[in-house]
Amino acid sequence: MADFAGWHMPIEYPAGTVAEHRAVRGGCGLFDVSHMGTLEVAGADAAAALNAILTNDLDRLSANDVQYTLLCDDDGGVVDDMLVTRLAADRHLIVPNAANTDAVRSAVEAQVGSDAVTDLAGSRSLIAVQGPGSGAALAGLGIPTAHDYMTVRSADVLGEPVLVSRTGYTGEHGYELLAPNSIAAQLWEDLVDQPHVAPCGLGARDTLRTEMGYPLHGQDISAQITPVMAGLSWAVAWDRPFQGRPALQRQREQGVDRRLRGVRLQGRGVPRPGMTVLAAGRDAGVVTSGTFSPTLRTGIALALLDPSLGPGDAVTVDIRGRHVAAEVVKPPFVGSSPK
Repeated sequence: MADFAGWHMPIEYPAGTVAEHRAVRGGCGLFDVSHMGTLEVAGADAAAALNAILTNDLDRLSANDVQYTLLCDDDGGVVDDMLVTRLAADRHLIVPNAANTDAVRSAVEAQVGSDAVTDLAGSRSLIAVQGPGSGAALAGLGIPTAHDYMTVRSADVLGEPVLVSRTGYTGEHGYELLAPNSIAAQLWEDLVDQPHVAPCGLGARDTLRTEMGYPLHGQDISAQITPVMAGLSWAVAWDRPFQGRPALQRQREQGVDRRLRGVRLQGRGVPRPGMTVLAAGRDAGVVTSGTFSPTLRTGIALALLDPSLGPGDAVTVDIRGRHVAAEVVKPPFVGSSPK
């Protein structure tokens, strides 16, 4: 167990991080991610107000659609990345990162007013069910699974309404269940009792998302690392105004001095955040996220590199004084189950 953004969180269960990682890639893993924020925003003008501060375009969504988006500051730095669900034309659900929930809530309330925002985190739990066996695990409890990726459905579970979202942070086929606290513990136990389901902690969550090249706020995106630098321009609606757009547009047109790339080690070692990446013996960037990949059995990293470096280029990573050979690659580092 460890403290994480004010929560007491499991790093790993007795089976260990590698076993949990493999359970998700090959079967089904269960994560308690109730530390994530949960904000409901109501009102006929809420979508327009949110569009004024978020990078993506909520007008592209139909009811029950989910969208990945970012909140940027005026300089284009990332305040947070999040999922937004359009529950109805006048109701939206925002799930920000735990450490950034207060900042996101303040920004949203400044746009829509505090009366339009309800913080559900104290009354709801969030359980992620991830892996190619996740559908079977939920079906065993009568929970709907047939909806498309990046959509949600409502279900009656243990006599309470549960939101079933076809989303996740592992790259695998999976679901996230937003459930009332009154049934969360029983729902967790019922899921663990399903065949081939393994409880998983933050360690596996990190190795899984790194293998997919998914950014982590505070490491791969931050106030200093913009969506343009991080390769997240696909989550930016460039054809409309939003907070931070002028700065991001300048970066898009003029270029940036660092871009987030994947790095795969060819020698032994585990890259960690802050380690230097070199090209031809010269400083070429820095590792932002790094780990040992249980799937590839080698070290992998996300790194902010000189933009001249691209997939196939040779680099080295300074691992405590050892220059370990590596190759620049385009994430994801591994394949995943069909969404």
